[in-house]
Amino acid sequence: MTGRAVHFGAGSIGRGFLGQIYCESGYQTTFIDVVKPVVDALNLRGAYPLHEVSDEGGRTLVIDRVNAVDGSDIEAASTALAAADIASTAVGLHALPHIAPVIAAAIVRRFSRNDAPPLDIIVCENLKNGEAHMRALVAAHLEKNHLPLLETRVGFVEASIGRMVPVVTPEQRAEDPLAVWVEPYCELPVDVRGFRGPVPELRYLKPASNFAAYVERKLFVHNLTHAATAYLGYRRGYRFIYEAIRDASVRASVEAAGRESCAALVKKYGTGAGDVEAHRQDLILRYHNRALADRVDRVGRDPERKLGPEDRLIGAMRLCLGQGVVPEAVAKAVAAAILYDNPEDPAVPKIQSLIRDGGVDAVLQDICGLSADSSEAAMIRAAVQSMMSDI
Repeated sequence: MTGRAVHFGAGSIGRGFLGQIYCESGYQTTFIDVVKPVVDALNLRGAYPLHEVSDEGGRTLVIDRVNAVDGSDIEAASTALAAADIASTAVGLHALPHIAPVIAAAIVRRFSRNDAPPLDIIVCENLKNGEAHMRALVAAHLEKNHLPLLETRVGFVEASIGRMVPVVTPEQRAEDPLAVWVEPYCELPVDVRGFRGPVPELRYLKPASNFAAYVERKLFVHNLTHAATAYLGYRRGYRFIYEAIRDASVRASVEAAGRESCAALVKKYGTGAGDVEAHRQDLILRYHNRALADRVDRVGRDPERKLGPEDRLIGAMRLCLGQGVVPEAVAKAVAAAILYDNPEDPAVPKIQSLIRDGGVDAVLQDICGLSADSSEAAMIRAAVQSMMSDI
């Protein structure tokens, strides 16, 4: 088939994931981005290399039939979006308000024709309640008479991104500014309820009606174990994720945390224990990917956000306790995140300052949203003390 896809954000997830999906599904893809060198290079070449790397060898794909539009040119960007058969975003939470005017303008342009089909936009962001958030952002740029179109003709489809795409090194960027390196895993679960039109025929797309279970599995199994590998690995001096997971002590702790969270998810959603366990084991194998060269400092970056009340660490503890599972191993991962002292991470000084001024309880209260007398706090304090005594 031949279709037109538009993707906001020509970064690692855009080029390294959505671009492949659209290309292998027969679509012409227009990237909307504000990084001029990337926009110019995509328009000049009309293609870019995607390297799927693994310890077994991997392969290089040519992602072609691509072009780009400068996102600051609202007219050009909205014209491209208005003509799209499918669209998606991967720009990051802070950039979403900047693409809302483009989406609003595209809605007005597209639905000036009464026979225009619905416009569905797959939201590939780390964002809870992404559909409601996007609708509110776009609504702020529409006149009242267009708001019904937003509700009935525009779908914001939440997605769960599981592919690991490490940051391109300066050396790799100098060799080719468009090339991207990814793991072979390529699967895109989406909330089928978000579509306003027919579900598109996209390779690797996994429409799900129980999408909340996918979201929590991603956050409390994938994100949890990935972060645990980084923080526990950092304490043992490792630079790369594949080094950390090969350490028997780190792996045992990471696996234990994953099993706790999996047990809680099975209880909460009634999903098959075998499927969840197979996913957890597959993640551990994927972390061994030496060729991907994913760095501990990338995965562990911004411990303040990752220690948030609803995020992968504290959120996993609350999930477990809510389902009657004791999260001792998750508490150990939390302790490692609190003690993460990488001097190059901009979030670390705040956490260290809180510890100096008020001890671990200050971090638990100010960042994790936990009261000092909570069961989570007691478990984390014990894990911190144990970890510090091992130094």
